[in-house]
Amino acid sequence: MKAESVADRTCAFGSLTPTRGALLALLACLWLAMLGMRSLVSADEGRYATLSLGMLQSGDWIVPRLNGLLYFEKPPLQYWAGALSMAVFGPNEFAARLWPGLCGLACVAGLAWTAARLHGRASGWCALAAGGSTTWIVANSQFLSLDAGLMATLALVLCTLLLAEHERDERQRRRWLRLAWLGVALALLSKGLVGIVIPAAALVVRAAWERDLRFWRGLEWRSGPFILLLVAAPWFIAVSWREPAFARFFFIHEHFERFLTPVHRREGAWWSFVPVLLVGLLPWTAALPALLRPRDRAERLLLAWAGFVFVFFSASSSKLPSYILPMFPALVLLLAPRLAEAGTARLARWLALAAVAWLAVLAAVPFAERWAGPETPPHIVFALARGFALAAVVALVGAALAALALRRGARGAAIGCLAVGHLLALFVAIAAHDAYGQLKTSAVLARTIPSEVPVFAVGEYDQTLPFYLRRDVTLVAIVDEFALGERLEPARWIPTLEAFVERWRQLPRAAAYLTQDTLAELRKRGVEGRVTYEDPRRIVIVKP
Repeated sequence: MKAESVADRTCAFGSLTPTRGALLALLACLWLAMLGMRSLVSADEGRYATLSLGMLQSGDWIVPRLNGLLYFEKPPLQYWAGALSMAVFGPNEFAARLWPGLCGLACVAGLAWTAARLHGRASGWCALAAGGSTTWIVANSQFLSLDAGLMATLALVLCTLLLAEHERDERQRRRWLRLAWLGVALALLSKGLVGIVIPAAALVVRAAWERDLRFWRGLEWRSGPFILLLVAAPWFIAVSWREPAFARFFFIHEHFERFLTPVHRREGAWWSFVPVLLVGLLPWTAALPALLRPRDRAERLLLAWAGFVFVFFSASSSKLPSYILPMFPALVLLLAPRLAEAGTARLARWLALAAVAWLAVLAAVPFAERWAGPETPPHIVFALARGFALAAVVALVGAALAALALRRGARGAAIGCLAVGHLLALFVAIAAHDAYGQLKTSAVLARTIPSEVPVFAVGEYDQTLPFYLRRDVTLVAIVDEFALGERLEPARWIPTLEAFVERWRQLPRAAAYLTQDTLAELRKRGVEGRVTYEDPRRIVIVKP
């Protein structure tokens, strides 16, 4: 094939036409609309929605409470954002998920703008396409957890560090660095000390790699720490003043003990995040080897950032798939110029792997019944499988259109078709998840519980239950993450089944959420109640 000039490559992607702008606006609206189309599921979604709703209902924006119990595991930025959203839109699924949804959109837009500033318009369009369709960015922006907020705030840090290094005007460079310090403060309020550790470690790794400390010396050390303390310190001081147990629990237990010990029972093999990375980077996974060869200082920072996140959480004793999400913005910024420069043959190879991945999903659908079991009925599995099959078809149509565009030499159109097809396929798959999600939500069963009656969670707790009831429930014989709150406020829970049976008998009206095994045990102790809800995983009884 003939060599292409930089101008040719840039022109291949064009400018923001009315048609392209309308498409982007439509996709952004769909991104947000998807947030309210599914019930919240346990555990993370219910936990963080309940924390936000509790803040809104109590008016206490300093001390977080989960189901009425003190809860110090994470900082409050997500809770504040969720409470504000619920104040505006009401306590519903859309409001609960709005913050991660907006964080995802803001992150993608920021990556596109940064790539355009660093490498030109073509790279900006490629960053928009890649970031807006990367599986792990999209998926984590559509579910309620803390990770999308951490991703967005750390992406702010990463982008402003790159822009500061790229900037020749000293005053503007200092503005970028101050914004980076603000991003660190917001990341700290999003998920704790990891908001400081990741940027600092990435800069240390690059400095060691290059044996050059010049960038470190120019990090706006006079005003930067002041910005960090001004934004982040007030909440930490206020909550520590009101609750002296906070500092030890948050900084020691939730950071060092979580990382160094299996206290949270989230162990995994050292390679646990490898499949998460490979699947999470789709449809661009085939480009991963090309990202491992940095070409300048900025790319060495991006690779140091992504590499540190991956190694750091792989070494941790606590592993959840979403933990490595902060590495994906760096990968998108590495990918963008390579997408803009890639010839037809290379793009075709990258496209082919994405198509093969979706073909594998389609091929697995006929075997879906193997995942059915006593707690996951066949009709749930089949509904999920049908949704994933439709998603695969949508993605493959996008890949086919991309292949046709490549045959005509329209590389920009090919990248756009693959990105949009994959994004729409993800939306279809996420919507289909609601069938399975009904087994992990209290959206329906909460409607079977009379209003104003005391509700007990006996030996089993669904994190979404207080959210859908719009009030707290009393925990019975449940400890886990509530250990600190139960120790500090023992009157707010019931530690034994025996104590619950006595309390149940004293109440004229009450409801209990439990499992079949627990109900059988309680029946032996003379507990009466009519069943108002039952599914393969849980049951609700009510008296009278």
